[in-house]
Amino acid sequence: MSSQLEQLRSMTTIVADTSDFTAIEMYRPEDATTNPSLVFQAAQKPEYRDLIKKAAQQAGADQNLLIDTLFVAFGIELLKIVPGRVSTEVDPSLSFDTQKTIDRTKQIISLYEDQGIPRDRVLIKLATTWEGVRAAEVLEMEGIHCNMTLIFSLIQAAACMNAKATLISPFVGRVLDWYTKTTGNTYTGETDPGVTLVRNIYNYGKKFGHKTQIMGASFRNKEEIVCLAGCDLLTISPKLLNELHQCSDTVSQQLSQKTADCSALEKMAISESRFKYLLNEDAMATEKLAEGIRSFAKDTEKLKAFISENF
Repeated sequence: MSSQLEQLRSMTTIVADTSDFTAIEMYRPEDATTNPSLVFQAAQKPEYRDLIKKAAQQAGADQNLLIDTLFVAFGIELLKIVPGRVSTEVDPSLSFDTQKTIDRTKQIISLYEDQGIPRDRVLIKLATTWEGVRAAEVLEMEGIHCNMTLIFSLIQAAACMNAKATLISPFVGRVLDWYTKTTGNTYTGETDPGVTLVRNIYNYGKKFGHKTQIMGASFRNKEEIVCLAGCDLLTISPKLLNELHQCSDTVSQQLSQKTADCSALEKMAISESRFKYLLNEDAMATEKLAEGIRSFAKDTEKLKAFISENF
């Protein structure tokens, strides 16, 4: 029997959730995705000092340009390894400013194109606020593809689908974290609320004919991953990639057009007020979205400080 990782590859596109080049070479994912936290962790490793130094020299005193240049530098190195796309995040502090998000996205795309990387190999990661969704709608019309991140609710996902975002990333593990802490309950893969959320998002998108791809993210254990076999994409940390590689238990497809067609989900009417109201009514989604933006913004600032002090 082949490994669970190989079985998953037959029904789902595997994405590496890391900025560690060695791990990506080892597990041969199709795509790679990073975020400010992962880049900050990688930046402190000696093997990436030359990459950071070069980015710092290119950007000069402009700290915003420095962050974008560094993220693009990591992205370019990742694209030398993966055959598909890399996801690069826009500064999370801009999550509530549509126009500034659009402007910074265009700067990132320009940096990639200056290095000969076509925009169809890049996904721009935006936090799924109402303002982020509106930015994605504009960017997608201009041929810039977006990966909407920090998704914790169906209303966020549906809004992204209406905006024709290329890809969305619901965060499985962070949903589980919230419910475990709040209820004190223990969950199996099948009862995991994060798994349930991704299944509902997948079924909604396929049932109503949306082209947006669904990528489960932020896993806490490999059971969550196996329970989402058949999802368009799954982005997985090196630790869990290794666990899947080492295990040969059978993996059965869980998500398909058939599961979507059989779901009881109804189409959602979405406006700004409806989006914000339903998000507000979901305590988990509200708290985890805010927490995620704060965390990524904090690590972006820590990264700026680290480079300033060391380079």
